[in-house]
Amino acid sequence: MADIHSAAARAATLREQIERANYEYHVLDSPTIPDREYDRLFRELQELEREHPELRTPDSPTRRIGAPPQSQLTKHQHLMPMLSLGNAFDDDELQAWEERLVRQMDEGIRTSGYTVELKIDGAAVSLTYEDGVLVRGATRGNGQIGEEVTVNLRTIHEIPLRLRGRGHPALMEIRGEVYMPFDGFERMNEERVQAEQPVFANPRNAAAGALRQLDPSITAQRPLRFFGYSIAVPPGAEHPVRTQWDVLERLAAWGVPIAPNRERYHALEDVKRWAHEIEHTVRASLNFAIDGGVVKVDDLRLQDEIGLIGGREPKWAIARKFAPDIATTRLLAIEVNVGRTGAINPYARLEPVEIGGAIVKLATLHNEAYVQKKDLRVGDWVQVKRAGEVIPQVIGPLPEKREGSERAWRMPKRCPACDTTLEREEDAAAIYCPNVACPGRRLEGLVHFASRGAMDIRGLSYARIQQLIEAGLVEDVADIFALRVEDLLGLERFAMKSAENLVAAIAESKTRPLARLLNGLGIRHVGDASAQLLARHFGTLDRLASASAEQVLAIRGIGEEIASAVTSYFSDASAKRLLDKLRAHGVNFAEPEAVAEGGALLGKTVVITGTLPGLSRAQATKLIEAHGGRVTGSVSRATSFIVAGEEAGSKLDKAKELGIEVIEEAELLRRVGQ
Repeated sequence: MADIHSAAARAATLREQIERANYEYHVLDSPTIPDREYDRLFRELQELEREHPELRTPDSPTRRIGAPPQSQLTKHQHLMPMLSLGNAFDDDELQAWEERLVRQMDEGIRTSGYTVELKIDGAAVSLTYEDGVLVRGATRGNGQIGEEVTVNLRTIHEIPLRLRGRGHPALMEIRGEVYMPFDGFERMNEERVQAEQPVFANPRNAAAGALRQLDPSITAQRPLRFFGYSIAVPPGAEHPVRTQWDVLERLAAWGVPIAPNRERYHALEDVKRWAHEIEHTVRASLNFAIDGGVVKVDDLRLQDEIGLIGGREPKWAIARKFAPDIATTRLLAIEVNVGRTGAINPYARLEPVEIGGAIVKLATLHNEAYVQKKDLRVGDWVQVKRAGEVIPQVIGPLPEKREGSERAWRMPKRCPACDTTLEREEDAAAIYCPNVACPGRRLEGLVHFASRGAMDIRGLSYARIQQLIEAGLVEDVADIFALRVEDLLGLERFAMKSAENLVAAIAESKTRPLARLLNGLGIRHVGDASAQLLARHFGTLDRLASASAEQVLAIRGIGEEIASAVTSYFSDASAKRLLDKLRAHGVNFAEPEAVAEGGALLGKTVVITGTLPGLSRAQATKLIEAHGGRVTGSVSRATSFIVAGEEAGSKLDKAKELGIEVIEEAELLRRVGQ
């Protein structure tokens, strides 16, 4: 009996530590414990619950994963109805809403004040908590009855399984929105295009669909997030707070994420100014979709007095709707542009349409496969999305509006910029122009060459590069190093000081290591990581340029696609001329931390875990890479060996399970001859 009591106490401590870590990581974005410590705690709790199943509580962090697929979604009756909102599309309609309240409640309504919140364009859900523990989660449904999706909601790490703090009602529902951030949505759609799967139309539909999956493991793979905004208690029960502002503050104290940019005002004029600022300034910087703001009478008791319209819509709240971020327009043409690596990608030329306060004429179409999968035709009526800083994109056509004059589109066979025959790599979605000197690649290539991740030429902006091209001063990246102060002084917006600063920045960039130069050259498939592998292995540009595809392919982490692209680039006559020009201008062609000939760890994949006695993680990584090895963050069957120090976590366990060699720091130093 003593054992079960001590196990229960330990499990409770572990749950508290793990949930605190989850809150710090997912809500505060400020983790305080390392990943290996989190893994160790989680693994210990899993083991305790396996040995003592009776200790597994509804709020255990282990319940976020591993739930079996459901056969169907059961119905859930909400404690209180989830209401709809009326809309105000401009300041006049917002003013009319307040005047209706004044007629009903007299001038006292204006002294109560208003709470304003972002109207998240997501999927509304209700979370049922009993004594602070999440026991059920459901969709909005018809407002009275929703579908239970508890196991799916548990996969969203921001939703607390047990509320923090105190003062939780014995039974309540926390309402909020499940949404998908723009960056996660775009990344997910890109992966689906590459996997030849249909893409999602917009973040809201993707979030709603993810919630209704019968298999929670699928939901867990979707980048879902959550914001809470209200608390509902059973009829007759006492509400824990007195105002809507306090609702938001209480939710935040309980560990529930709250949307940013909420405010409390006494005057409606301030509410109007807030709405204008959100729509025209703040909205573009958000990483999630909103379609307006929500204005609520702040005092909850006054809300009860004001009441509802027809039992479905509160009189005391209204949605101040913004201009939509999805619109319908005509697809006038599908054209292509040439990227810095020669990739040919289609884009849409649209009949101008206002979306989210901006006039949109062009939109991305991703690649040829995207156009074909969507069955987009020139002349189609299409839906176009623009939200936040996401580039406008065509969601899809409206086939029901076709008249018969629409035309199918095919990718051109020759480059629109230089007339070179386009090439397609085997099994690749995109086609590209192989001409290194293609003028279509010039601007984007020059911008990338000067960027921070490449040669990092301070002051050489996109606009200035355009200016230099138009002035005939720059045609390729080597021409940048020939620029003189007197060349720049004749251009608009260049004074003596700015011209001298740019020329000095260009001169300073000549000393960048070889990896930066390789990244900047725009070799197809060669990015920052592969450029470092190539530079460290070969040491000099001349050795790399003369290497065979087999020699490049021998580098651990370099595949056939990159090896073929590298050797193809350096065999091109125009590339050879470019490198000769760079050499003549004194650009560095060497990597200071190149792998020595016949590096002791050449081709080895190494994982570092735990705290080493004499080397920091960065020092150990640098040492391994300097001798030809490649450091990765996870253990797999491809791992050559792991270097383990004190407090090694789950990576050590997995290495032992797979039979992978485990060595200490001393053995690592011995193998590299130190």
